[in-house]
Amino acid sequence: MRLKSKILVIAGSDSSGGAGIQADIKTITALGSYAMTAITAVTSQNTNGINSISPIPTKVISKQIEHTSKDIKPDAIKIGMLHSENVIKTVLRSLDKINVKKIILDPVMVAKGGHRLIDTNSIKILKKKLLKRVTLITPNIPEAEILSGIKIKTIQDMINAAKKIKILGAKNILIKGGHLETNKIHNVLLGRNKIKIFNSKKIHTKNTHGTGCTLASAITTFYSCGKTLNKSCELGINYVNHAIKNGPNYGKGHGPINHINNIKIINFK
Repeated sequence: MRLKSKILVIAGSDSSGGAGIQADIKTITALGSYAMTAITAVTSQNTNGINSISPIPTKVISKQIEHTSKDIKPDAIKIGMLHSENVIKTVLRSLDKINVKKIILDPVMVAKGGHRLIDTNSIKILKKKLLKRVTLITPNIPEAEILSGIKIKTIQDMINAAKKIKILGAKNILIKGGHLETNKIHNVLLGRNKIKIFNSKKIHTKNTHGTGCTLASAITTFYSCGKTLNKSCELGINYVNHAIKNGPNYGKGHGPINHINNIKIINFK
């Protein structure tokens, strides 16, 4: 099997393997591309929640991004957990140096268990500077509420929030609707004044740890291979839905999804 593209992931590490860098690598690999990483923080966590977050020094983060990209130029970049103002500024400086056009941002702000992962100053600089630099931002409803200042209860609220985030400078916004109390999942994509709603069946399970990281990485992978942004979102959503449906049911809390659900395992015996 030939690798389709090269993707650099800038994000935090999840010791439980369900989210963060670990989910990103699994997703990108499962979809046939090559994953490189720049780790921003190391978390100690399991399916019940986060125990600790250990930041990586900003100099180390910038070296990971720049040194890796100097040798293997990424076709696209996926950004996840940026937990502090200094980390965001560091990533912005490194992005200026490596000059990659296709950038997908998953604005990780709140963990599945409710743990806050980013402070107020970080949110301000993300809104003021980072949003303008990325191709697509993929907030869930709590994150979209923080970014837009709008309380989201309906699909129309999602559309209004996306328009508000677009005013901040975002080119394309995909708001994930998993938190809405609806029978279906509604994901709202706002591009150049065009609204596309992706509807899918809601799978009732507590095992959805890492779905946001996985979706953003899936979209990045499809987009890096030449698919349109609309098609990349559609394919990414389908991939995540199948991964949820075929989840391994690990752990006592919010368990992981099945990132290799699309791969046929070869028996070498």
